[in-house]
Amino acid sequence: MYRTNPFRWWNALAYAAVITVNILSNALPLGGRSTKEISDMYYIYMTPAGYAFIIWSLIYLLLGGFVIYQIRRDTGTRDSIRHIGVWFILSCVFNMTWLFLWHYLYIEWSVIAMLLLVISVGIIYRKTRHIAYPTTGEKLLVKLPFSIYLGWICAAFLVNVGIVIHKNGWSPLGLTELGWSITLLCIGAVIAFLISYPSRDSILPLVFVWAYIAIAVEHKDVDRILLTAFILAAVLFIYSIWLFFTRNKARN
Repeated sequence: MYRTNPFRWWNALAYAAVITVNILSNALPLGGRSTKEISDMYYIYMTPAGYAFIIWSLIYLLLGGFVIYQIRRDTGTRDSIRHIGVWFILSCVFNMTWLFLWHYLYIEWSVIAMLLLVISVGIIYRKTRHIAYPTTGEKLLVKLPFSIYLGWICAAFLVNVGIVIHKNGWSPLGLTELGWSITLLCIGAVIAFLISYPSRDSILPLVFVWAYIAIAVEHKDVDRILLTAFILAAVLFIYSIWLFFTRNKARN
């Protein structure tokens, strides 16, 4: 029976490695700099308030639930688990790679690692959306973790892109830093719409709401960033509620 889920222990090992590297990244810290210190080095208009990063605790908690779920004899061989295949392991590898590159200030390379992380988690997300008649366990420990994970790393990826633009002094399309920051915020909202709409996922947009409110809080003295982030957060929140009721109506 277990042979149909050959990745179960590799998934657990990869998860343990990610947790270990995350702890060491701030405990040592890697490269002699904490994540916050590096963020402060490259402070941009898209930098969220510090409290926003607590969402990583929720993400790793839910991923831990997924790992336990996929190890269990009665749930680990379900199609919803087997179809994920090697992608969870790859997502863990890209997560750790990003941390090492970030802490050792290979900022441009870290964006590539983050993009690979987005792709790998995105593939898992897409596979979880195809679960027909999910059980409660699949809703909470297979679908939910990757909705939140994908939403957050998409937002984080855009921030990383902004940091690279800032670091290199680029002016894409001739925009000022304020201009391209607002553009990236709008792109993020569009991404949230495009990813969540096909499966009527009301959770993923809420992650962007969390991120945008944190950006608005951090930059409350910059009127255009405050207004843009707040309006986009409000639109995404309303959109999330609409998705929730639309999905439930379709089920009924």
